[in-house]
Amino acid sequence: MNSVAPPRFQFETFNPREEGSTRVRTAWISDVHLGTRASGAARLLDFLREYDFQMLYIVGDLIDIWQMRRSRYWPQQHNDVIQKILRKGTRVIYIPGNHDEMISSFYGAYGDITIQKHAIHRTADGRRILVIHGHELDTVVQNVKWLAFLGDAGYQFLLSLNPAINFFRRRFGLGYWSLSAYVKQQVKDAVSFIGKFEAAVVKYAERYRVDGVLCGHIHSAAIHKLGNVTYYNCGDWVETCSALVEHLDGHIEIVRKLDGRTLAPAVRPAPLAGVMA
Repeated sequence: MNSVAPPRFQFETFNPREEGSTRVRTAWISDVHLGTRASGAARLLDFLREYDFQMLYIVGDLIDIWQMRRSRYWPQQHNDVIQKILRKGTRVIYIPGNHDEMISSFYGAYGDITIQKHAIHRTADGRRILVIHGHELDTVVQNVKWLAFLGDAGYQFLLSLNPAINFFRRRFGLGYWSLSAYVKQQVKDAVSFIGKFEAAVVKYAERYRVDGVLCGHIHSAAIHKLGNVTYYNCGDWVETCSALVEHLDGHIEIVRKLDGRTLAPAVRPAPLAGVMA
């Protein structure tokens, strides 16, 4: 492991806030998968309009280069997401994931945007949190890339069924439900090594002597403590449409954008990692 510590970031002033927006200190998003039909770009735009933050961490897989190699899909709404991020006037830390790993060739600072492998974030109440995408610790992605691609193809098929399923659910007055998330959870439970993902992330973070570790990758938002380290996952924008926000006092919580509503759920039990993340 590289012994050089990731950069730390300090905060001073807020940029002018959007009218009606909620002021928070920091936001983390990951796994937006722009360039795919499954991307919840519209809901992410709502989130970006609703929250005013000084620092935005993009924790990998903003753009799905894997899928764009197979088929080209880039509607105006996906452009709008990029433009909205650039126009917010906030500092952006971009940590590439496995679906946009090509961007790791461009580590460095570009105006208000910094691209880097990982970072250490210091919260308003003084806690140090390591921020990584998480694929580095997923043995499927790291050691058997062809299997990861195969799993991704099946995952994309399941995602393609979600809109039709939820069209009929809305007709019957039912809320949003993700077939892909349900099937993925069953697969996760059946594969023994996947449950070790979170423990591996926390063990990796302990080397940095941090208070917490924050990642994405497995499309399952969570906050819970594992030993002496708090594990955070900011979820995704294809199934759960979730993010993490840090309030002005340093408190971090999950927020979701589903069916036009913003939900801030309580901390929930630990999820497992996924083959198809």
